[in-house]
Amino acid sequence: MPKEIKEERDKGPIRFFGILLPSLPSLIIKFGGVFLRFKRNAKKAGKVFRKELMKQGLDKQTATGLTDIYLEGSDLSKFILNMR
Repeated sequence: MPKEIKEERDKGPIRFFGILLPSLPSLIIKFGGVFLRFKRNAKKAGKVFRKELMKQGLDKQTATGLTDIYLEGSDLSKFILNMR
């Protein structure tokens, strides 16, 4: 294998991080915005879910408990921890 190709291959990971690091702050801001929007929409859906359960005749305590279970699926931090 020619020496030049071997040197280019060795620079691969360094070049990758050199490209990734400058774009990291913008990626964090974008994903943070998506995360906050997701949480807001999940909270709104939980309120609607609870209202509908109460409208169907469940008491407030049971409806709140079921809503908490419903919202566990939208907790991204638990989801990410379970993927490890």
